[in-house]
Amino acid sequence: MIAFSLFVASFVAWFLSMLAGGGSPFILIPMVSLMLGAPAVAPIITTGMLIGNGQRGLVFWEYVDWKVIAWSVPGAAVGAVIGCYGLTQIHAEGLQLVLGLGLLAMVVNYLIAPKEKQFTIKTWYFLPLSFLNAIGSGLIGSTGPALNPIYLNYGLEKEAMVATKAFNKAVLHLVKLAAYAAFGSLSSEYLAYGLVIGLGAIPANWLGKMVLAKMSAEQFRQLVFAFVAVSGVAMIWQQRHFLMVWFM
Repeated sequence: MIAFSLFVASFVAWFLSMLAGGGSPFILIPMVSLMLGAPAVAPIITTGMLIGNGQRGLVFWEYVDWKVIAWSVPGAAVGAVIGCYGLTQIHAEGLQLVLGLGLLAMVVNYLIAPKEKQFTIKTWYFLPLSFLNAIGSGLIGSTGPALNPIYLNYGLEKEAMVATKAFNKAVLHLVKLAAYAAFGSLSSEYLAYGLVIGLGAIPANWLGKMVLAKMSAEQFRQLVFAFVAVSGVAMIWQQRHFLMVWFM
């Protein structure tokens, strides 16, 4: 029953994430945590994300922006190792809170700033941004749509954003998976459940591709920022106990 539930949840999560530029972990992380416990989240989600993003990258191969990949991959690889090692040493209390506030700040900027005054992204920015994002991903399992506004402001729309992000994420999760195994955080049981999540992603990616092709660039952008806003609120809500302790 656990495997079937994860497969169905993965299909739904990956289909929706195609239309919103990512975010499948926000559906899958609570389920994995509830069914298998918090220690299982990072290795299982990482395994599933590797398969799902790898297949998504192949489906949209022709749209990948290789300049962005060239800057992103080195930072993501190094950051992933640091983040995964940190997972074995510390509890990143409050990290989701900071990330959630940052996501909401990006949404506010999108809503109130004229398009010509949106922050400009240069290609080399992806090196430090991917490095920091990978550290956070290694510590908490996933940083969700943290880089989505960055991709959009750089100029990647629809298929180009989905393809480039998927390829970068596949490399990130490959390094994370190897690091979890090296640091003793990956078991055969976790690997098996991660494979179930990955298998659920494959048909969802094909179906999502057909629906995405019918969406306009503006519709895609609106969905992306709507999901960024929801993700930011969800992250803050998950850390409400941290806020209560802080203010008390």
